[in-house]
Amino acid sequence: MMGEVNAASRPAIGSGFRLQWESAQNAHVLLYPEGMVKLNASAAAILTRCDGVRTVEDIVADLERAFSVNGLGRDVLAFLGLALERHWLELRP
Repeated sequence: MMGEVNAASRPAIGSGFRLQWESAQNAHVLLYPEGMVKLNASAAAILTRCDGVRTVEDIVADLERAFSVNGLGRDVLAFLGLALERHWLELRP
């Protein structure tokens, strides 16, 4: 397994996936050889910040600043866990 996601984890888009804006879909999409995943706005906001450099803590803080809300940590961690299970993300050292 790739490890547990925590505040110090550095998630990055998984190997074989590409995140991009798709104007035809009017949404961000995650492309992979077998197809495409159309992302909702929340998923896109999280995944666009997963660059392998920022920690989960950094991502949560940035999202909370961008959307003027607090308490997103649990939801972000839950989504990142799901994204890791689907191999959309990998954790960088």
